[in-house]
Amino acid sequence: AREGSTRVLYLFAGSGLIVGGKAVQPGNVIQVRADAEIVLTNGDEASDMLLLQGQPMGEPVVHHGPFVMNSPDEIRATIIDYQRNGFGKWKFDSDAPVHPREAGRFAIHADGRKEVAP
Repeated sequence: AREGSTRVLYLFAGSGLIVGGKAVQPGNVIQVRADAEIVLTNGDEASDMLLLQGQPMGEPVVHHGPFVMNSPDEIRATIIDYQRNGFGKWKFDSDAPVHPREAGRFAIHADGRKEVAP
């Protein structure tokens, strides 16, 4: 791991996990050292987790909808650019989202299992 990296482990399903001696319940995140091994001990059922690592950008971050830039002026310019040309001419007939709003939040896993957010 590069110096200054941050590493977090997010447990989103399972019966609990022991990470470096600390209990983590589903729906929680734990920050772990990016430069050291950690021991994971799983609970009684399979766990689903996400491990993320990165370095601070050292720059301001501004977001609006799907756009992330460094300043409000850049966000405004990006929105105008998108409205003008759709970032290189959207190839589809509609700007509508792929899934209807009433579908709510869900994930389809690689094994085909569908998980719906509570």
